[in-house]
Amino acid sequence: MKPIAKVYTAIIFLFLFAPIAILLVFSFNSGNSLSVFSGFSLYWYKELFQDSNTLEALRNTLVLALCAAILSTVLGTAASVGMNKLRSKYMRAAMNTVTNLPMVNPEIITGISLMLMFVFVGQMMGLSTSLNFGTILIAHVTFCLPFVILQVLPKLRQMDPALPEAAMDLGCPPLKAFLKVELPEIFPGILTGFIMAFTLSLDDFVISYFTTGNGFETLPIRIYSMTKKTVTPKMYALATLIFFVILILLLLSNLSDRDDKDPARPRARRKLRL
Repeated sequence: MKPIAKVYTAIIFLFLFAPIAILLVFSFNSGNSLSVFSGFSLYWYKELFQDSNTLEALRNTLVLALCAAILSTVLGTAASVGMNKLRSKYMRAAMNTVTNLPMVNPEIITGISLMLMFVFVGQMMGLSTSLNFGTILIAHVTFCLPFVILQVLPKLRQMDPALPEAAMDLGCPPLKAFLKVELPEIFPGILTGFIMAFTLSLDDFVISYFTTGNGFETLPIRIYSMTKKTVTPKMYALATLIFFVILILLLLSNLSDRDDKDPARPRARRKLRL
């Protein structure tokens, strides 16, 4: 690598990881300053776990992210199987366009449009409250679903189509053939899609801000409300914990992709065809 390329790479990594490094260091600061490191301490982690409002927002966020990830994974896998069976290239192109649209659409447009739709439906049904946990869950599934399809559909297209056909020729019903043959082949994509849906739901703010109701506060909304007041290193401690959770999920996703590229897997497929 040329010296100029090394310098350029170092600058890029500096801009990417310097804020995270500062956040990690000052989460262990013994003082109240956000710029002067007074000494190592776990005081702000203790303060964080004594903040009932923040812990409640964290619990809401985790429950919402888990529910949204599960629903998005189930619906996205089913949608991927259906899209993979389409024969018309025009229908495939149309479905790909519809699937990619929520990903390229600005989040603020998605959030406002979903809010207006929920309010309209709530008024039509005579509900006293149009926005609640159900509305924010539907909103999160809406923007997580395309990312699951984006991970599962390529795995289906890489799979040998003769595998499920051979299973059905040997007497397996279609559902059992899917569970026994197709599902293990596409499982790495399903797992990656689940992790992506979970992380996307975990840190979403814009769409959550417009679609959540009174009494249900997610962690990003909680952090936003706290930034209007005095920000303490307690938020640094919270951000540090979230960073390590996302890091662990990323490592799991990479391990899943590496297992999918294991050279032993093609040999197993050849044995099955024989």
